[in-house]
Amino acid sequence: MNVAVDNHKVVSEAEWLKERQKLLNKEKEFTRLQEELNLDRRNLPWVKVTKQFVFDGPEGKQTLADLFEGRSQLVIYHFMFGPNDKAGCPHCSPAGRRLQRH
Repeated sequence: MNVAVDNHKVVSEAEWLKERQKLLNKEKEFTRLQEELNLDRRNLPWVKVTKQFVFDGPEGKQTLADLFEGRSQLVIYHFMFGPNDKAGCPHCSPAGRRLQRH
């Protein structure tokens, strides 16, 4: 969204404070909704992994259970590379995801 500087509305400080308070209220509601959404995401039910996934790990081919090495949590880094990329895509490659093993 572009806001033209030459056509931008100029108001008194009192009007600005009134508008800023309205925006602050929207920001607080957005934050509350974001926190609620995050909680809903964390509370999603889990799905038992029954498929035998095989990965190219540091020790060669490894199953998902092998990667856990008896631990209850595993951090996975997922990087998407294009054919000529030297690094993972910053938009498609989240820093890390935590899986729970039960």
